[in-house]
Amino acid sequence: MIDSAKAFGWQLRAWAVLANHYHFVADSPDGTGESLRAWLTEFHRSAAIEVNLLSGAPGRRVWMNFRETHITHQTSYLARLRYVNENPVKHGLAEEARHYQWCSAAWFETHAPKSFVESVRRFRTDRLQIWDDFDS
Repeated sequence: MIDSAKAFGWQLRAWAVLANHYHFVADSPDGTGESLRAWLTEFHRSAAIEVNLLSGAPGRRVWMNFRETHITHQTSYLARLRYVNENPVKHGLAEEARHYQWCSAAWFETHAPKSFVESVRRFRTDRLQIWDDFDS
């Protein structure tokens, strides 16, 4: 995800990749999000090739679609940062998000200013309307 985001000029802020879905928060290169479909089409293609090689299932579709949200309020942005970083915990894949390898939580805790990390942790996520009805 990180490499394909860079290739399309997207700046990832938070990400969590699970076996059956993923979430991310990112800034588009031009502020319009026009390249989102092209980026995610390439990400889906390259991820399917890699996962199918590992599992011995060539040609299998791995990611089928995506849903997008244009975040316009700072409080919503900060709450989503928390939600995405903690998604592996929500799905029972880790007791602490920073221990889940395919998530930005550990990176966020070590690279963002401590005061910002603490501020993001205070944001509530229970009122966010994010489609995340997946069993892990």
